Amino acid sequence: MPQTWMITGANRGIGLAITIELLRRGDRVIAAARNPWGGALAELAAEHPAALIPVELDVTSDASIAAAKEALAGQAIDVLLNNAGLYGPRDRQSGLDVDFDAWREVFEVNVYAPIRVAQAFLPNVEAGQGRKIATISSRMGSIAANPGNALIYRSSKSAVNMAMVVFGNSVRARDVSVMLFHPGWVQTDMGGSGADITPAESASGLIRTIDASGMAEANSFRDYTGEAITW
Repeated sequence: MPQTWMITGANRGIGLAITIELLRRGDRVIAAARNPWGGALAELAAEHPAALIPVELDVTSDASIAAAKEALAGQAIDVLLNNAGLYGPRDRQSGLDVDFDAWREVFEVNVYAPIRVAQAFLPNVEAGQGRKIATISSRMGSIAANPGNALIYRSSKSAVNMAMVVFGNSVRARDVSVMLFHPGWVQTDMGGSGADITPAESASGLIRTIDASGMAEANSFRDYTGEAITW
């Protein structure tokens, strides 16, 4: 039976790759982005007019989230995927020299936004059959496996892990499974061309793992293959 996924940051990178894979297999995708009508999403919408639902969404804006919530009122969502993310500057991310303005900006996107989105669209997820909320985190957020550097990005991913687990505990009684994923080191603008895997490889692994997950995997932190990651 076809599923309905809502994906933030669906216009590029991993989000776009997941969107492509889901449409290919016959699912419906609510593609959320600041400009969901341009670039690759426009081409996909032309190819899949009934299956791709573009939604304008700035995940850092309460007003934008409220407008998207109103536009999607009554729309069941099987899987809500918090994918939109920001790395921050390539320098000034050390313990001895950090760009505090950039740190705040990264937290807006990587930490506050997933909670904003999850709270706003929880009724839609509860109306779906999948009842899953997944967030793209990173192995770099693991405190147990932290070699240093990238203070801004690492701390944001550690923080979103904690935030989503607290949220997950809040919705466990509603039979909504909240999960966190490391997508792999992916060949995107963020990961760079020398990364280990392609967006398509990450996307197929994430979809397969999310498909196979339920309440037994609630509040888990795993990679795209389903392997557990230490917190």
